[in-house]
Amino acid sequence: MSDPEAGAVTRAQEAEDASPAVADRSAHLRGAENAVLRSDELFAGYVPGVNILNGCDLYVGEGELIGIIGPNGAGKSTLLKSMFGLVEVRTGSVTLKGENITNLKAHALVERGVGYVPQTNNVFPSLSIEENLEMGAYHAPKKFKERFEFVAELFPALKERRKQRAGSLSGGERQMVAMARALMTEPSVLLLDEPSAGLSPKLQDQVFIRAQQINRAGVTVVMVEQNARRCLQICDRGYVLDQGRNAYTASGRDLINDPKVIELYLGTLARA
Repeated sequence: MSDPEAGAVTRAQEAEDASPAVADRSAHLRGAENAVLRSDELFAGYVPGVNILNGCDLYVGEGELIGIIGPNGAGKSTLLKSMFGLVEVRTGSVTLKGENITNLKAHALVERGVGYVPQTNNVFPSLSIEENLEMGAYHAPKKFKERFEFVAELFPALKERRKQRAGSLSGGERQMVAMARALMTEPSVLLLDEPSAGLSPKLQDQVFIRAQQINRAGVTVVMVEQNARRCLQICDRGYVLDQGRNAYTASGRDLINDPKVIELYLGTLARA
């Protein structure tokens, strides 16, 4: 009988042997010198003494769209949450525009220009669309009209239906409200956690289109995604995580065509 734990170790070892990012951090250190947001050797977890992240590195340059993919349990969402102050970083650091923001609370990061859209529970269902967006602009209410017009260009349907209760919206529509609300804070960096999860293929495609539009509007985007193939198609660079470590990092185009990445992480999805 095969040992699944042994198989997981073998897979991680194969990735480590094949990936210079694990053995040598010099490429990360060079690329991260002028990064807008970076994490260095992050160790973090939810239970005392148990780490989900085991030395993760990541950097994103101004105007980039970065994708984070990997198998279930790899630490993708934990990495995003640790950068946004929702999971305690035990060792390592997170830096925003040269300022150490490790373990700062989420509201302090919003004030510094970091937006975050969680995978679930990402709207106030009892409030209207407009009221949800007002909540997004709570720290600068005088800018509400200006920011509302900005998000209405990206999400025209929200303007037309601004009085509709968010709880009556479909999953895809709620995701659009959540993204729009995060943009009301005028972030320079937007963190998206599994934005296409649970959506139909058609609605998933709309989410990826909106992510690109947000990026082209001048917002740096970091996106965790289970739809690895589609994510790599649109991102400038991608990170593949496995067991809380960097397994591969390269341009989205290179990763989606890398035979080893296909074999270990993408499977038939990347060949479609």
